[in-house]
Amino acid sequence: MDANLRFWRAEGQSFFQRFLLWADVLDPLLLLKSSDEIRRTRLLLQNSGKTLSEPIQNDQTKRAFLLSLSSVHPDTDKIIPVLFRPPAFLPICLPLEYPLQQKQIFYGLGAISYAACIGALPLLFMNRYTLKSSVTQLVVKKLLPAPLLGLMSAFTVAVVRSPEFENGIEVMDRNGKVVGVSQKAGEKAVKETALSRAVLFGTTFFLPALLTYFVERAKFAKTPRALASVRMFMITSVLAGMLPVSLSMFPQCGEIKRTDLEPEILSSTEETELFYNRGI
Repeated sequence: MDANLRFWRAEGQSFFQRFLLWADVLDPLLLLKSSDEIRRTRLLLQNSGKTLSEPIQNDQTKRAFLLSLSSVHPDTDKIIPVLFRPPAFLPICLPLEYPLQQKQIFYGLGAISYAACIGALPLLFMNRYTLKSSVTQLVVKKLLPAPLLGLMSAFTVAVVRSPEFENGIEVMDRNGKVVGVSQKAGEKAVKETALSRAVLFGTTFFLPALLTYFVERAKFAKTPRALASVRMFMITSVLAGMLPVSLSMFPQCGEIKRTDLEPEILSSTEETELFYNRGI
């Protein structure tokens, strides 16, 4: 099993553990590490032979794993380009760490364009039919965008990672031995990731809008420019806080019961639980 996944198995059992780890992995300073330093760190971890059955006590080893988690793809063992590493995450990015082919890039662009059009439809509909009542304004401008944005974010993840539905992903036993490729494990991984992305963007839109409403009511911001600055600060703060929350919702090293897998995998192992890389 890859060193990154072994680390997640040992250190990311609970939501709180995963949250603290992601808070460290998302440190922007990790983007400054050179490729040579990343390769040396990775080689050190691979040669250490640790089973990681218990949480790591050595701070130096833990820092090495954080650098590996933030910079190396666990499936391909390649260094992730700087702009696509978790610490460089931006809302416009496609699913993180995912090795995109040309077809998936076109799928992603199409999904984003489609999501943008769907998101604009309620406002266009309201303006086209001059629906200006206070209730309509509340629903279209305040209540509807958050769940719609969350749904479209989940849709984009599902489209870009569609090959995992079609081709499946590798599943491993407790020792890290690959026992097969499972479409059901791929489906589970994509669903979990899509749900976490929906929570991230839906909450990031809803909470700032709600907080801004109370700021307006309390008249803390005296001018439109001050209100815009407050809104931008709230969006940035909520996104920064929700990112590790979203990534921590599900284990990075996912588990799936043997009985939930395909018959050909059932016949190749006696393990009751198997593991897979969920992706982010």
